[in-house]
Amino acid sequence: MSSNAAAPALTTGTGTASALRRLYFVRFAFAIVWALVMFTMAKEISPVAAVLLVVYPLFDVGAAVVDANATRETRSPVLLYVNMAVSLVAAVSVGIAATSGIPAVLGVWGAWAIVSGLVQLIVAVPRRKMGGQWAMILSGGISVLAGGSFVASAGADNPTLASAIGYAIPGGIFFLISALRLGRAAEEA
Repeated sequence: MSSNAAAPALTTGTGTASALRRLYFVRFAFAIVWALVMFTMAKEISPVAAVLLVVYPLFDVGAAVVDANATRETRSPVLLYVNMAVSLVAAVSVGIAATSGIPAVLGVWGAWAIVSGLVQLIVAVPRRKMGGQWAMILSGGISVLAGGSFVASAGADNPTLASAIGYAIPGGIFFLISALRLGRAAEEA
């Protein structure tokens, strides 16, 4: 009887890890492709660049929805709801800031990176036992620091979007590392 009682918990944990693993692979691919496309537009905000700048936080909203659905049985999704709201506000704010220029976009992007990084860090810490979360903890911490640098660079002479765009690449790599580690944790379970 005790083995049957343990089986649903293991299945739920494994299912959660599997769902997060798929999500993290998608987030990796999106971040890399988005950054490569955006690097071609780092010096000015064209209409296409403005759309792509809005799409990035909107993608984060969608990823948080998937994460909340995948982890609902194992964790409270409250912080993920906070992340959805913050990223939605960021998308709208980036769209508005894009009409004012790169310094305004960097300021909004930096504020978003700080808040969403804190949320990512706080969400990842209790998930440590699941595996693959140390990369998410590091990513959240780095996001907070990078956000501060984006806000600071908004006041520089001739700022470009390169640093904010470059922020997506390490974030994507951290998602890839987490996905690979979650796969290894699932195999061990």
